[in-house]
Amino acid sequence: MFACLFQSQTLLNQLREITGIQDLQVLQSALNVCLVQQHLSMYSGVDCLTYSCFYSRALEVSAEENAACMKRKRCEGSGESCSPADWIRQEDCPVGIRNVGNTCWFSAVIQSLFHLPVFRRLVLNYCLSERVLEKCKSHSEKRNIAFMQELRCLFALMVGSNRRFVDPSAAVELLRDAFRTSEAQQDVSEFTHKLLDWLEDAFQLAANGNNPEDKQNNPMVQLFYGTFVAERLHEEKIVSNIEQFGQYPLQVNGFNNLDECLEGAMVEGEIELLHSDQTMSSGQERWFSKLPPVLTFELSRFEFNQSLGRPEKIHKKLEFPQVIYMDRYLHKNVDQTHGRRGEVKRLKDQLTVLQQKLEGYKNYGSGPAKYPLADMLQYVLEFVTTKPTNVSPASVPTNPSVHTEPSSDDAGSSDGSGCPQTATQRFRSDSPFTQCRPPIEVPLQPAPHSVTEEELYFVRSCLQRWRAEVENTINELKASIDKVSQALEGMYSDNSLCQVPYRLHAVLVHEGQASAGHYWAYIYDHANKRWLKYNDVMVTESTWEELVRDSYGGMTNASAYCLMYINGKLPYLIAEDTDNETGQVLKGMDSLPSIMRCYVREDNRWFQQELREWEEQFCQAQREEAQVQTHTEKAIPEEPQNPEQEPNPEPVQEQTNEASQEPPTDSTPAPPENDVSEIEIPNVGKILVRSDADGYNEEMMLTPAMQGVIFAIAKARQVFDKDGPEAGLIKAFHEEYSRLYELSQEETTPQQDPRLQHVLVYFFQNQAPNRVIERTLLEQFADRNLSFDDRAISIMREARSKIRLIKPEDMDMDEYLQWHDDYSMFKTVFAYLLTGLEQYQNGKIREALNYLAHAHQDNSVLLRKGEKKGVDQSLIALYRRKCLKELNENAATLFKSPDENDVAEAVTIMNECIIPCMHLMVRDSVSQEDLDVIELIRSCWCSYLGQDMDDSVQEKLSEFLPRVLDCSAEMVVLKEPPKVRNSPHDLCSRLTAVMESIHSTSVVTVK
Repeated sequence: MFACLFQSQTLLNQLREITGIQDLQVLQSALNVCLVQQHLSMYSGVDCLTYSCFYSRALEVSAEENAACMKRKRCEGSGESCSPADWIRQEDCPVGIRNVGNTCWFSAVIQSLFHLPVFRRLVLNYCLSERVLEKCKSHSEKRNIAFMQELRCLFALMVGSNRRFVDPSAAVELLRDAFRTSEAQQDVSEFTHKLLDWLEDAFQLAANGNNPEDKQNNPMVQLFYGTFVAERLHEEKIVSNIEQFGQYPLQVNGFNNLDECLEGAMVEGEIELLHSDQTMSSGQERWFSKLPPVLTFELSRFEFNQSLGRPEKIHKKLEFPQVIYMDRYLHKNVDQTHGRRGEVKRLKDQLTVLQQKLEGYKNYGSGPAKYPLADMLQYVLEFVTTKPTNVSPASVPTNPSVHTEPSSDDAGSSDGSGCPQTATQRFRSDSPFTQCRPPIEVPLQPAPHSVTEEELYFVRSCLQRWRAEVENTINELKASIDKVSQALEGMYSDNSLCQVPYRLHAVLVHEGQASAGHYWAYIYDHANKRWLKYNDVMVTESTWEELVRDSYGGMTNASAYCLMYINGKLPYLIAEDTDNETGQVLKGMDSLPSIMRCYVREDNRWFQQELREWEEQFCQAQREEAQVQTHTEKAIPEEPQNPEQEPNPEPVQEQTNEASQEPPTDSTPAPPENDVSEIEIPNVGKILVRSDADGYNEEMMLTPAMQGVIFAIAKARQVFDKDGPEAGLIKAFHEEYSRLYELSQEETTPQQDPRLQHVLVYFFQNQAPNRVIERTLLEQFADRNLSFDDRAISIMREARSKIRLIKPEDMDMDEYLQWHDDYSMFKTVFAYLLTGLEQYQNGKIREALNYLAHAHQDNSVLLRKGEKKGVDQSLIALYRRKCLKELNENAATLFKSPDENDVAEAVTIMNECIIPCMHLMVRDSVSQEDLDVIELIRSCWCSYLGQDMDDSVQEKLSEFLPRVLDCSAEMVVLKEPPKVRNSPHDLCSRLTAVMESIHSTSVVTVK
């Protein structure tokens, strides 16, 4: 049995080298399948069959595993379903990072750093003064600043984006330029070193631009860098020097856990002998003098194979804890650690001796095959006590049912175990197993031919005593080994050496070989006390067990490559941002600086537009597919009812030709692929629009703003055809900019206001900043409604790419949005004004007053910001007074009516319309005309005090009359008017119509 186990283990080791499969479970399962097939077939030459069958089966298993892995990698790598719902970030779910081509290394490291709140805050709040920026002249300084800005934008998107994953291309390209090639997969340690160097240099500019050599105030140095003391023997004296480190390298080969790796890295040779009386050369010791808050261990899992001339990955298992205590490696504990290291060395030597003794008992023998001594004594005892039989092996009868085929080859035949076979043992492979059973009288176990009672007693007593002694010795050795092992484990576990805990924050994992592979990261979610797996765009909840399986190594070709620990006694490392006043934790967009908040909002706005466009494309494709299917079904001719009657081919041909000349009767025919239609655009003319235009909106195309853009693109046609989309965009941009500037210089007339034609006219007249004007016009050229032909689509895409290049520091988005909010309010004021005038002319005084009151209130806000930001207030005030007077006369007439419903209606008009409007008029800078109207209304209602009226009517008068007389006693709440259209195209035509009707006193049709 032990020989078979030994052979099986040897076979596994050999085939692991042949197949390259490291997973012993996969190897063992494939081996079991092959051994079962071997046992059932009963062929000779089993060794060759086993190798052939196993290799084939192992390759099948490996292929199945790789196929599943590749399928999973494709899904995880892209993670981009065709459904837009899968692009949207789920609530409280971290954001993934897109793999833009061998950049899983970037995602793994960036995610590990981003989920350190202290580091995230440093990046998001990174800022350089103008004075420092002016001094940055070198290429490296400009590159580092550019990288910091890209990293800052990336972090902001990872905080507040509505996307499930973000694109890191801009930051990756800057890093790739610093490496030898942009195509090869980068090494995590090399990338992290480069990243920390760039971050250190960038923050050095912010920390102390005058003295770059002074790094004491550099936050990167404070966070990631520590120092150690290196001591060595030189001329019988201890020489020490202090060195700085960032990522601390650790060898994996020869060690079983992280503490052993650290011991091996900190001690070279027996330097503790320097403290004795002996004079001898020795190695070097290292002691941490200052540990960084974030301690990163770089596990060296690659070594160069000299014989093959290439690097190879080390798949050895290496365990690491969730919490490691660094006290024993600190320079301040050197004396305490030295004493314990001496005790550890003594205990390890003792443990080695005990394990060697135990091994001698467990594997006993002088030959190549070794067995447990206690079992061997037991087997000898069983042999001695087996009763002998009188049946000799030569007299064993042959089973007649077994077919014998003696030949010259029988003597040399053997089974899989190497035991010779006789002719009587050969049988057909199709024989039932029962025919192979030995005769019942043959002894099942070997036995001595003869043994006396005296011999039996003597041997039995000796063997039993020896076996008991061996078992007792083995138990004692095991107990001693356990005791020594416990002493070793507890050597550094007392409180004095457990004062500096470091908590595991992130594990970077590499799967594959030295030449290629895939990276991902396990990161601890400190807020929710859970492990998360970050695999490019995929972010999933994980467990410590899964982390161990993928990170320890030795089981598959995946193993930890980098370990990031954080100081467990520094809570600020993982503390989230809080509000200074309330103390509440700031989450999402609230935790971003204002400039980055605007940047993320802009990106989210683009994302929503992308989703809308995708949905429109998807719906359009479905409609076209349905139309094509319907058209195809109708094109299939119906079979004739009488199959025996063959139609005459000539009339059919004529009928077909006639039918082809007639227009189709189907109301929804499938449009041809390249079909175009002609659209009449005012001030532009006729343009050709493709039938498959994406997002085309005819109403939007008729707006003055879109007409101007289309006309500008048409003017830039020659430049576009000659120099390409970018030149075409620049030409069209200048054409439209010049046209709008000239339009802004035109005078405003009662019938026409140029500001309604385009937002830029409003901006020009109010002297908006150039950056606001230029971005607004650029967004006009990026409008999705321009996708009516190839030239417009190219210019639209070029404009969108230009917008994406605008950085947060180049544009104050708060200022930009405020200008657009002002123009939106300006259009709303105009819409209220025109609707109020239209309602007034149609006799709807009550509705008109409500619109005019809102128009006056909002217009006052605009005029406080600038004279050109609002509408002429006198026109609004004039018609507000007219409406107020007429509506008050109507209310007074209803109040004198004997009908209770009329009285109630009069009270409602007073409470909802007249009194709120009076209060607003008094609170504003009231004119004399407005005061006259207010006094007229008060006099009207005070005249009722001396008249005879019912008690109920008198009571109602007494309720609202104080509010008429005192306009400062309550909060004013205007009734919200119905929604109005504020399309510039609609407002321009309505303004002309309303103003003409006012001067001609004709009634305007309400739109």
